[in-house]
Amino acid sequence: MAVQNPNNWHWVDKNCIDWAAQWCKRKLVGTSAGSSPKVSVVGLKKLEGDVEVCQRKGKIFSIYDLKLELSFESDNSEKSKGTISIPELAYDTEHDDFQFDITFDKPTGSSEEDSIRSLIRSNLVEELRKKLSTFTNDLISENASDIQVDKSQVNSTYTAANQEKTLTKTVVKESTTFNKGNSVQKAKTTTAVSSADSSRVPKYNTSDLNFSTTFNTSAEQLYLTLLVPERVAAWTRSAPQIEPKEGTEFQLFGGNIQGKILELQENKNIKMLWRLRDWKEGHYTELQLTFNEGAGETEMAVSFKGIPIGDEELVRNNFENYYITSIKVTFGFGAVL
Repeated sequence: MAVQNPNNWHWVDKNCIDWAAQWCKRKLVGTSAGSSPKVSVVGLKKLEGDVEVCQRKGKIFSIYDLKLELSFESDNSEKSKGTISIPELAYDTEHDDFQFDITFDKPTGSSEEDSIRSLIRSNLVEELRKKLSTFTNDLISENASDIQVDKSQVNSTYTAANQEKTLTKTVVKESTTFNKGNSVQKAKTTTAVSSADSSRVPKYNTSDLNFSTTFNTSAEQLYLTLLVPERVAAWTRSAPQIEPKEGTEFQLFGGNIQGKILELQENKNIKMLWRLRDWKEGHYTELQLTFNEGAGETEMAVSFKGIPIGDEELVRNNFENYYITSIKVTFGFGAVL
């Protein structure tokens, strides 16, 4: 695959769902445990989800969220057959947290079936877990060359250094927990918006907040970076729930940020309801992001209306740290002071 990307400067991504299916067949099918009886993975029954390899300024990373179903067979007298389901194989899920669900095609409730189930859970699952733990590194190492110019053709020392790090360092997954002032708690997923009407009911005395920042990119790229799920996943370092459509609800940072997209003007304006998870139920601020593109850079005007009094600094700090700074660092859209 030829890459037209001088110095690996621009964002490039590759859909790797077909590669993932082949990887599962190559790595997982044939995995077995036990001897008498023996149980083996005999096929990939289903693979659903998204998987991509992306790069920007020499930095390469993967984003994926998959659901797998594997067929198994045993050589016991009942010739038991069934399915091992892995409901979530995601780039931000630790290997020890992978879940494996076991179902039999024709359950008998017999002691032989119990023995096979126990063999799968105690032995076969651990073999599969070990193999799945290599998925990220295999994904990057086998697909990176399709989205990057070879290092020998890179003249930029900055992108060359980033590329070298990608080739030599193990990818470290990060998770982000929003600063909530006096307390920091692990993110929990909750319903984002119950209704547009209830979101407008004031629960606090409020104030407004306005500021702006500049990104070294086009308005189009910035607009996409704030809305496209794969890009949002990169700068939030978590799996977002977001769709770039008016009227859709969203959750970022594991539910710590919730809201609803109200209005979209392509490459010009994003208007949304926005809230911190620990605000009173039903209270949302109205957030408007306006893009003004200049020569080689884009100014983004940020306008919050309806912030609870006393939370202005908290909101600004969180937005600057977890949105602005993270986007600049992830995509190279500007210097971080």
